[in-house]
Amino acid sequence: MTAELFSLGGRVACVTGASSGIGRAIATALARAGAAVVGVARREALLGGWVDEVTSAGGRAVACAADLSDIAGLAEVAQRISARFGAPDILVNAAGVNLREAAEAVTPDSWRTTLELNLSTPFFLAQALVPAMREKGWGRIVNIASLQSERAFPKGIAYGASKGGVAQLTRAMAEAWSGAGITCNALAPGFFPTELTAAVFEDGETAARNAAQTCVGRNGRLEDLVGPAVFLATPASDYVTGQVLYVDGGFTAK
Repeated sequence: MTAELFSLGGRVACVTGASSGIGRAIATALARAGAAVVGVARREALLGGWVDEVTSAGGRAVACAADLSDIAGLAEVAQRISARFGAPDILVNAAGVNLREAAEAVTPDSWRTTLELNLSTPFFLAQALVPAMREKGWGRIVNIASLQSERAFPKGIAYGASKGGVAQLTRAMAEAWSGAGITCNALAPGFFPTELTAAVFEDGETAARNAAQTCVGRNGRLEDLVGPAVFLATPASDYVTGQVLYVDGGFTAK
């Protein structure tokens, strides 16, 4: 019974941002849990490497190279996502950008870039994929929020605004779609070593200070996200929706 709760056998998942970092770690974890996974990102070569990694371990995975910042093209991307394994039961919105600009340096273009990829894309891609989930009466949407969904950090005004929006978007998605069997939740990672946080981890003093702020005394490792992501994607989380789960070692508790 317990194994079935955490199994994704027979399910199809789509993970955006699957070419690296958090998206790649989650995409790999869902494949290991039994899902057929479609990885979506701009960088086709890196996606190909991820597919090779998953399939060589016996998993099922395909790549879908796409520019997710093109909101008008998301309906077509949704069709491509569904072409190989069928329409996804699970959508993980992990693609994102953080330009790390001071408030005075933010331009209309950089603001638009951040808000569209981090906030608009998760909604409109979900909107395109939800009808198939609704037909099945079962679906999972997992967004990626942030410490900045709740707290302000230097050079994070646009990113923080987008991630604050993701937290509320998650609650609104839950209100709109959970009655049809589609749960909507978000993971809010603490400090994890990814491309988006490279500048933070390159500064040893800053990385150490962030680690000291946690309750467990260290920064995150990508494997720390695997369990929570699989939980939110499986039947184990049937009665969990509209929630933001902070996977931050207790950073926000102190």
